Amino acid sequence: MKLTSNNKRKKVILGLSGGVDSAVALYILKKQGYDVIAVFMRNWDSALNRDILGNPTSFDDICPQERDYQDALKVANQLGVKLERVDFIKEYWDRVFTYFLDEYKLNRTPNPDVLCNNEIKFKAFLDYAMTKDVDYIAMGHYARVEHTKDGSKLLKGIDKNKDQSYFLSQLTSEQLSKALFPVGDIDKTEVREIAHKLGLVVKDKKDSTGICFIGERDFNKFLSNYLPAKPGKMKRLDGTVIGDHYGLMNYTIGQRKGLGIGTLDGLDGPWYVVGKDLKTNTLLVENKDNLDYLKSDEATIINYVWRGPKVNGKYNAKFRYRQADQPVEVEFIDDNKMIVRYKDIKAVTPGQVCAIYDGDVCLGSGFIDEVFYKKERRIYS
Repeated sequence: MKLTSNNKRKKVILGLSGGVDSAVALYILKKQGYDVIAVFMRNWDSALNRDILGNPTSFDDICPQERDYQDALKVANQLGVKLERVDFIKEYWDRVFTYFLDEYKLNRTPNPDVLCNNEIKFKAFLDYAMTKDVDYIAMGHYARVEHTKDGSKLLKGIDKNKDQSYFLSQLTSEQLSKALFPVGDIDKTEVREIAHKLGLVVKDKKDSTGICFIGERDFNKFLSNYLPAKPGKMKRLDGTVIGDHYGLMNYTIGQRKGLGIGTLDGLDGPWYVVGKDLKTNTLLVENKDNLDYLKSDEATIINYVWRGPKVNGKYNAKFRYRQADQPVEVEFIDDNKMIVRYKDIKAVTPGQVCAIYDGDVCLGSGFIDEVFYKKERRIYS
């Protein structure tokens, strides 16, 4: 986006996370002439949370979010922008984390990053920004938005390796109309180069991973503070018991690490999770020679958001982040459900997001509800 007199009159609130991407996004917005306010969102507080018995939990010796805030403050000072700090702890708990737990109770595999964008960054944060009489909100996501007289389109980021349109795929056109993604037009290498040229304190900071706003943890241990694990049997599809599992919620379809199975009955690993029998609390596994059991050819998608005309037909889809585009056929059933058909795709997982694309344009997405597996047409939901 070029520097214009119009930009000079426009006010933007940027979510400054303490990472390099949002730091460079701040620099780009200022360079483009926007009047920028930086805000650090505080969405998680371990001290306020309770485990399944109602006891206080403690996960951090030094809260990573506090370190991020200090980094964001240093960046704001370096770039001459005032930093505000806003708490959305209750909103995050009520709208994101509770959903996250509820999905795990159903033995699904939720994607909290998508919901975090929908409910916090582009709802709670957007509502807060509008009280400041701003024109846009901005984030350091690797995605692009195209504002036209006919509406706003979400596009993949230029850096296909870092593209985050999948995580933004549930945003409505109205939410997108207020969004800017300053680093979406450049790649990660250039972001690092800009940060080094400016001497930003976060120039070499490691990219954040883990659960949105909660960060990197021993995930199973973290989850056990909120949901009791129910151990059970690990079986092959023919019913052969080959071990024990430590709670279905701790496994996802297609998982191969952490199963503890080597060579068994002459069958070499790796072994994969191919399903879950919820009624008998059984984890279903097969080895690398039987991966047809992971392949499916149809999925029911619910609670979808669609930007544009609903036209049945051929598109591309991603069933998980970083997956290559997969050719699919989409059939709209009603305003809440659509069917997506494809050929021999492995590990399509209930609870995850299916994002639909037409070229670089992300048209929308929904949540995977039922999966129709090709071999024996098993249904797992």
